[in-house]
Amino acid sequence: MRTGSAPNYCPPIEEGLTFTFEDEEGDLVNLEFLGLILHEGRSYGFFFPVTEETPAGSSGELILLEVTELDEEGQPASFELVEDAAIAQEAYAAFCKATKDLYDFTE
Repeated sequence: MRTGSAPNYCPPIEEGLTFTFEDEEGDLVNLEFLGLILHEGRSYGFFFPVTEETPAGSSGELILLEVTELDEEGQPASFELVEDAAIAQEAYAAFCKATKDLYDFTE
């Protein structure tokens, strides 16, 4: 099990944990949860698209979703795609810094 390397990083409770989301077109998308970053009073989830060609634990492009709603236990219940490029870059930089010992980030 991976552990957080920074106080603003919340790792997944288990490796390879995937969630199914519905995209704008109504299609179901499986995403591996890589963890949450708490940045400037907001929470951002980092996910990796999981397909037959790219199973959980693979590498590739990340998807950044902002937590927009919490459940009664304070856990993320709703997410929204982050479209502001500046916010996305700041959250990504914070994620890279917090998880530098867990993931290899190459541009």
